Amino acid sequence: MMNSFGNTTAFIERTTHSLHRKNRQDPIFSEGIKDSAISSAVLFLLGLYDEEKRSAPKPCLILNKRSLKVKQPGDLCCPGGSISSPLDSILAKLLYVPGSPLTRWSHWTRWHKHHSYEAQSLALLLATCLREGVEEMRLNPLGVRFLGPLPSQQLVMFRKVIYPMVCWISRQKRFFPNWEVERVVHIPLGNLLNPSHYARYRLHIGISNKNGSHPNMKDYPCFVHTYPDGHEVLWGATFRITMVFLEIVFGFKPPAIESLPVVYGSLAENYLTGNG
Repeated sequence: MMNSFGNTTAFIERTTHSLHRKNRQDPIFSEGIKDSAISSAVLFLLGLYDEEKRSAPKPCLILNKRSLKVKQPGDLCCPGGSISSPLDSILAKLLYVPGSPLTRWSHWTRWHKHHSYEAQSLALLLATCLREGVEEMRLNPLGVRFLGPLPSQQLVMFRKVIYPMVCWISRQKRFFPNWEVERVVHIPLGNLLNPSHYARYRLHIGISNKNGSHPNMKDYPCFVHTYPDGHEVLWGATFRITMVFLEIVFGFKPPAIESLPVVYGSLAENYLTGNG
């Protein structure tokens, strides 16, 4: 059982239905989606996990913490990255094979038959983020259940459009991060639905631009995830993606930023380069 979420089957059906209803209302993919210079695909990865190993597993959001060797070091992010052509186009064709995560999706037949462009785009994006999941954390793609796409997000600091793909994993409990990932983080959905875990992230930004360095302070909404040996701050694009998911599936919105307690952080010179 999954506490207030019901059983696993009910949760998956609720999520799939909610995403499908949202995608029927709004356009999902923009033109030029195959341009690897601006398009990225990420896995919004969900699964059962018990971080403290003392109670029944809970539904969690599974994220990567970026290592010091990549851009935006230390940030929590969804597994994924840019489209790799022609490799991802080849992998996308494999997702048309019966039994794949895409063909097992309950809405695939309708998409494939009546929305050819969207179906091709979906296959390409899912292939991209599954490949990245394998590379970054040794995700087993055969154990992934696709639940539907989320609305895209525009990155603020980079010219990128992110396309999140919601997926559920039921069996894989251990991951093996590569050099891009410092650790894998599991955040219980119950905590994400608790307003007391949200804060105002006051960042000292000291990133140089073409006119020199202009340090300044700026506030961002964030979620603070605590665990026995520390805490992580979820903010930025991954925070926005998560909030969109929570609103679509649960009707949840975080508290207004003006009402939240302040936590402090900073972005160093290497934030955009990852030369830590």
